[in-house]
Amino acid sequence: MAKNNITTVTEFILIGFNDHPKWEIPLFLVFLSFYLVTMLGNLGMVILIHVDVQLHIPMYFFLSHLSVLDACYTSVITPQILATLATGKTVVSYGRCAAQFFFFTICAATECFLLSVMAYDRYVAISNPLLYTVAMGPRKCWSLVVGAYVCGMCGAILRTTCTFSLSFCENNQINFFFCDLPPLLKLACSDTTNIEIIIVFFGNFVISANALVILISYLLIIKAVMRMKSSGRRAKTFSTCVSHLTAVALLFGTLIFMYIRSGSKKSLEEDKVVSVFYTVVIPMLNPLVYSLRNKDVKAAFKKVTGKWQVSHSIQY
Repeated sequence: MAKNNITTVTEFILIGFNDHPKWEIPLFLVFLSFYLVTMLGNLGMVILIHVDVQLHIPMYFFLSHLSVLDACYTSVITPQILATLATGKTVVSYGRCAAQFFFFTICAATECFLLSVMAYDRYVAISNPLLYTVAMGPRKCWSLVVGAYVCGMCGAILRTTCTFSLSFCENNQINFFFCDLPPLLKLACSDTTNIEIIIVFFGNFVISANALVILISYLLIIKAVMRMKSSGRRAKTFSTCVSHLTAVALLFGTLIFMYIRSGSKKSLEEDKVVSVFYTVVIPMLNPLVYSLRNKDVKAAFKKVTGKWQVSHSIQY
């Protein structure tokens, strides 16, 4: 009889902002500004790479997909946060929660794999610059990108299936901004031990495998750079990797802090801050990191804006 009286959850209530009702309007404006900058920066990067012929090389091909992923996975989360802050509507259906969790995981996991692909691309470009475009031909580039998406999707299917195979009964209040793994596990009314083992193993594998690829790639890059006779050339060559290393440090650092550290050290309030960082802030920073430190991107931007100004002045 006790089991029959248990009510299965059909919707969740997000209460991540309930502790700070006075901050709803300021937070809405902050998140809105971040979202607009993120979309403008990432979509602008994609358009810039598409229209400028000089950027039609493998490095920027991968960068355009990184920008697409950043735009997608912040769009999975931020509109939900904005709607909650603007309308006070905190109810999310079970299906919508699962869908948000699934698509967010696809984007985050795929970005991890794509960053390791970009590290390999940097190694090929530096170790063999004369044959770079041949070694990284269109077919190989597309194969690497499709492989990253397939791996991300497989991981998302596994993670989502494991998480939503748990039972959620009666208590449906998620003390978070969106449907993420830590608060969902705390909310489950069934035993999560086996599921957590599978999810933690998957998370460790994705992060460790990609980190290993990135580490090996950069060890080989350092080896190739040290063979160069000119110190100026060494510095110039290695500077092309700074943007990528920054993106790697930002994403992997926050994912490790969020998902791999031990449960005894976890704090829900800390998780909230970190989740905002990797879902809202990092997608906004990536296009800025790549544009501010990249002469080719800045030159392409000036060229495109210059052409637009000329055509605009001719029309008037």
